[in-house]
Amino acid sequence: MVVEKMSLAAINANSPYEVKVALADDTLCFITDYDAEIFVTFERDDILHNGLVYQFGISNPKGVKSPRDPKVRETILAIVEEFFAKNNAAFLYICDTSGGMQKMRNRLFKYWFGIYGERKEYVFLPQTITDEEGNDNYAALIIRKDNPQFADLVSEFMATVNLLNTKPEDYDE
Repeated sequence: MVVEKMSLAAINANSPYEVKVALADDTLCFITDYDAEIFVTFERDDILHNGLVYQFGISNPKGVKSPRDPKVRETILAIVEEFFAKNNAAFLYICDTSGGMQKMRNRLFKYWFGIYGERKEYVFLPQTITDEEGNDNYAALIIRKDNPQFADLVSEFMATVNLLNTKPEDYDE
């Protein structure tokens, strides 16, 4: 369990909101000043096979808005920093497509996590995958450069993105 390895004391020392372990496995939660209950999940990923990868999720099941709340970003980043401090794993984000809001969610994700593209110890690889109906879907890999499976995971991620972006008519029969 990835959350069991993480230190709530370390997270909360760097987080403006108090983070707790939720009832569900590998889930953390916090409540914003606007009473939005935010859940952060880590699920072992099986899309990439060349190393340890977790899909990262953020949810607000009650739908309570926390408009332009910088403390949410700071809290999420504190959680992610502790994830990387305690896990020799990569982090995969696949943007939720519900409600057709994936483009907006992707912009927010890139704003929150773009910092990892600017830091020399990480690689941040945001990608767009276009489905059969022409809808853009967004994913990103964040990985530390000192990860022992760095080259394999980056290559596999990019190959998977390229495969998913290849239309069936592009194949020779």
